[in-house]
Amino acid sequence: MHNKVVYRIARGLRSAGAVVLRFNYRGVNLSEGEYAHGEGELEDARAALAYLRGRYPGLPFTLAGFSFGSRIVLRLGCGGIGARRVIAVGFPTTYKDNTYLRECSVPSIFIQSTRDQYGPVSELEPLVASLPDPKKLIAVEAQDHFFDGALDDLERKITGLN
Repeated sequence: MHNKVVYRIARGLRSAGAVVLRFNYRGVNLSEGEYAHGEGELEDARAALAYLRGRYPGLPFTLAGFSFGSRIVLRLGCGGIGARRVIAVGFPTTYKDNTYLRECSVPSIFIQSTRDQYGPVSELEPLVASLPDPKKLIAVEAQDHFFDGALDDLERKITGLN
């Protein structure tokens, strides 16, 4: 939650008029629990979404996540829960199991640093190209996975997605 990329994603979505909830997965920073290999974290995301949907039941919703969180929101969003779209920022290609993406019909937007050491654009391009439409890949000229030197540009891209 206290991550400069996550903060900029949230601020960009708020600027676009969205209600935003940021949270830490179990075992991150001061949150309770321990890493659960993506399964527990998927439950954390479901619980956060249920909380937000309970407060704002009539609003359409977008899921967004950074790095490991991008994998979690794609798994959740591609599971047919009614998301308007999924925004995956800094998607790590180092994890090779992407089978959950193969039949995803939710509009998926991938935003990647041009110098992402955990998800090189050259590895992400063929993956995104192989996915069903609608999908989009946006490359941001940045120094690393954390969008060093390009956080303002990242935020503008997020705000302009509507």
